[in-house]
Amino acid sequence: MSWTPTISTSTRLKIMNQLSIPNFTLNNGVKIPAIGFGVFQTPPAETITAVLTALETGYRHIDTAAAYGNEREVGEALRRSGLVRDDFFIETKVWVTDYGYDETRRAFDKAVEKLGIETIDLLLLHQPMVGRFDRTVAAYRALEGLLAEGRVHAIGISNFTPVILNQFLPRIEVAPSVNQIELHPYFTQVANAKANAEAGILTQAWSPMGGITHYRGSKATSTFTDGTLLKIGEIHGKTPAQVMLRWHIQQGRQVIPKSTHAARIAENFDIFDFSLTNEELATIDALNTDTRGGPDPDQPQPGFLTYPIPGV
Repeated sequence: MSWTPTISTSTRLKIMNQLSIPNFTLNNGVKIPAIGFGVFQTPPAETITAVLTALETGYRHIDTAAAYGNEREVGEALRRSGLVRDDFFIETKVWVTDYGYDETRRAFDKAVEKLGIETIDLLLLHQPMVGRFDRTVAAYRALEGLLAEGRVHAIGISNFTPVILNQFLPRIEVAPSVNQIELHPYFTQVANAKANAEAGILTQAWSPMGGITHYRGSKATSTFTDGTLLKIGEIHGKTPAQVMLRWHIQQGRQVIPKSTHAARIAENFDIFDFSLTNEELATIDALNTDTRGGPDPDQPQPGFLTYPIPGV
């Protein structure tokens, strides 16, 4: 597919000469940037500018989902960026209302049409369907088929707990490459990350800095003003956000921070010029309160089945 550049040659060269982003290698050999850019809860009207800003900063991985309602705007930003297809890594997710073998294959068709691309680098199931698990398995078998056909480069899951993973793995043929889960200093999900690692699955952290705790109206101390994170940041000349993202990456987790503010987008990307000590990593680990901000995946979520998904 051809892309029409809308940026100058000098800007494009500046983009391509950005700091090289370290990669993680997935269990099928596909490489994924250690840090990506998320658009969860980013309004469609703000998505194009946010994604263009991220790409100009140096991000090469964009994470979206059918349920976010902004796949089309992500695709438009990619088109405007002037980047060729091999220059970026795109990840999206199938929502539960499109689970089932045929339904999920149609969901893929809708996603590529909205994004304006022919292949997806990483395609996930967005949630497990507790109580309708056969449909979850059927949906994943559709992902396996798309992978075999070369229409996706890697497949995975999101919000799967160890309990659900143990039920799931014996019923599929291709192990997921990624499990995207809520994970931040106040909710470290040690058992979940361990289960992923034992199955050869990369843990990808959504809400990697704990923002979800505030979306839900929690009165918990903000990670951005946490004294421990501030102190560690002062040692390295970094912000708490940068410390948290570095903590993830040094412990082998891929991260997808989100923002619509250019300064914060740049701040979140500026994490490859320092390292945390083992003692600092352990100190951040100790901040865990085991308090989940998002829905509990082990419990039925009937509201998911009425969540509207924008059409093509």
